[in-house]
Amino acid sequence: MEGYCVKCKAKQEMKDEKEVEMKKKGGKIGRAMSGVCPVCGTKMFRILPSKK
Repeated sequence: MEGYCVKCKAKQEMKDEKEVEMKKKGGKIGRAMSGVCPVCGTKMFRILPSKK
């Protein structure tokens, strides 16, 4: 899955990606993908739409 690397300032294909849960307003839980940038090794996130 593709995400934005803040350090490289470019979209990169995530490496070692996994789906994680994150806290949102009002105590709700949101979904996101977490991975590592293959170029610089920085942690990357991509927020996913909620399940319906």
